[in-house]
Amino acid sequence: MDTEILRPTAPADFERAADFIRSGALVAFPTETVYGLGANGLDAAACARIYEAKGRPSDNPLILHIADLAMADTVAAAVPSVAAHLLTAFAPGPLTVILPKAAHIPDIVTGGLPTVGVRCPDHAAARRFIRTAGVPIAAPSANTSGRPSPTTAAMVHADMAGRIPLILDGGSCRLGVESTIVDCTEEGIVTILRPGAITREMIAAELPHIAVRMDAALTAADEAPRAPGMKYTHYAPRVPLTVYVGAGTDVAAALGEEILRRTAAGERPALIASNETIAALSDIIHAADTYHCGARGNHSAFAACLYDALRHFDDMPVTSLLAEGTGEEGLGRAIMNRLRKASGGAVCFV
Repeated sequence: MDTEILRPTAPADFERAADFIRSGALVAFPTETVYGLGANGLDAAACARIYEAKGRPSDNPLILHIADLAMADTVAAAVPSVAAHLLTAFAPGPLTVILPKAAHIPDIVTGGLPTVGVRCPDHAAARRFIRTAGVPIAAPSANTSGRPSPTTAAMVHADMAGRIPLILDGGSCRLGVESTIVDCTEEGIVTILRPGAITREMIAAELPHIAVRMDAALTAADEAPRAPGMKYTHYAPRVPLTVYVGAGTDVAAALGEEILRRTAAGERPALIASNETIAALSDIIHAADTYHCGARGNHSAFAACLYDALRHFDDMPVTSLLAEGTGEEGLGRAIMNRLRKASGGAVCFV
């Protein structure tokens, strides 16, 4: 199968992509978070092709992407008042709400669960694509399972060439980490199942009389995941990753020691870090083996480039990755959630 990259500009471009969806084929499309691998969310056979293309476990649920809030009523059995409040406050935007699913939503979309994740992306081309297709678009991130999510059409092509017919190129994704997922099905409680750009603090400010809690990052091995990204390894680079967390100067010192140790052992480590840390270590690591993630403490810059950083060294002969972590306030919580999963929990606190 040939995979075409198309930058949609005319109505005919969106109609062509929508025809693929209506025929049961897959189309990768941009959002403000990451690129999605889309199928007709009402077509079980089409959704099965997502799992096949990604190599994704069948009990890992998908998210239904909608063009506007009115579409939420077509995919959910009910929209609780708390969920409606959050959708009104943050959609279109990087928020997915877990709702009781409508009877006609295929079980393959929900991993057999009675609930479904619903989101309205803050990306004009994505919403136009969904609206033109006329159906909710089921979509996980458009990468092979376990790999870092794609934030450009080129990243999608690197994983999906020959697996899907069409990639809609909407440029680089603005936010760079997947949506926040919240469960609104339990009375009086909102549970964050996956952190993202809509932070716990933002949700709590909207719902001052509702308990907002964080769920565990991973479910038990014998329990079906309640949302994408909870159970399985995700975002992993091709070589082992270790993350260092602490005060800036302490992290830089610890990373410096580890770079020297690994280099002396004949290894070639690469470094993902802030501008300040890379500058401090420039005399012991080649510039080609570093990736700048912006100024220390700039969570937005770090999130936007995170997956590019994790893929950057794929074709280089490095033997390991070392990364500077961040604090877990606000968006930092989402960054560290992804880094923990990408490293398999190899996080060093200094």
